[in-house]
Amino acid sequence: MRDELARRLVHASGTVLPAGYLLDVVTWEQFRLLLAAGTAVALALEAIRLGVGLDWWIYEHLTREYEQENLAGYALYTAGATAAALAFPPAVAVPAILMLTVGDPISGLLGSGELKAAKRARVLLAMFGVCTLIASFFLPATAAILGGAAATLADGVKPVVRGYVIDDNLTIPVGAAVAMFAAVTYLPVLP
Repeated sequence: MRDELARRLVHASGTVLPAGYLLDVVTWEQFRLLLAAGTAVALALEAIRLGVGLDWWIYEHLTREYEQENLAGYALYTAGATAAALAFPPAVAVPAILMLTVGDPISGLLGSGELKAAKRARVLLAMFGVCTLIASFFLPATAAILGGAAATLADGVKPVVRGYVIDDNLTIPVGAAVAMFAAVTYLPVLP
């Protein structure tokens, strides 16, 4: 449980960068560059870990069993956040990233000890509520609801491709951003 709590705190610490953008500490361009640099560092560390066998204490405690032979969640986390920030405007990308940095750790703590592939309805409902609330500060209700639904779907379903688990750290920000962007672009605005 201690490692799980540590993973969730590390997850939530990713909120610092979007908060920096929202508080005008960094510009949108700086935000995107910092995310891209973080992804490059994470992928380099993963190449060393998987290729050479870098075995730091942090990897033993903060990675899951299925990540031992595959890209770890933190690399997918930075890649998903970076993809959202590079592909979408701030009003869409920032809430999508916050769904990952805030919604996912809450869902993870509520669902600790449960089978990850079959999270209970209450956990998914909490994920939907948190993510929809986050998005509602940035976007109209239609987009917020669809973004919350996409993030919840990504949180609840972890597809496996050729034995590799597609972690929700990648799919939450990307899926939520796509859904919210489609909603603000193509759907009518709800009051």
